[in-house]
Amino acid sequence: MVAFTINGQHQELDIEPETPLLWVIRDELGLTGTKFGCGIAQCGACTVHVDGQAVRSCSLQVGDADGKTITTIEGLSPDGTHPVQQAWLAEDVPQCGYCQSGQIMAAVAFLNEHPDPSDADINDELTNICRCGTYARIRAAIHRAAAIAKDAGGTP
Repeated sequence: MVAFTINGQHQELDIEPETPLLWVIRDELGLTGTKFGCGIAQCGACTVHVDGQAVRSCSLQVGDADGKTITTIEGLSPDGTHPVQQAWLAEDVPQCGYCQSGQIMAAVAFLNEHPDPSDADINDELTNICRCGTYARIRAAIHRAAAIAKDAGGTP
């Protein structure tokens, strides 16, 4: 039995603890916003937050999430008003959109640690891959989200 809280809901699952968290999120819980990309924790399409930290869920065993708090893109903001989501829309970041839930989740965790990042900070620390190459728009959205949060008196 594995128990955790995901998007504010307590879950107890009778599941093999070695099962990748990504498949539990998608197949067992039906939360399909988190995407499968590479399966080896390189691309970041599967990024979620575990206890507030960005984690690539394809490589984390669900047993390692026991007792933890998980947030997926569905739980970030039910109405899409999170500053990073607002910035993503304003900067028209997505092209195909496949990687964007992972990009957004990585950006949120990054901005919690770096509320006023430089381009170099973003380039060095955000390693999610966008096959469409929207990196300039991603950087612009991260700066916009930081400004939105700063204007609101908080962090993204």
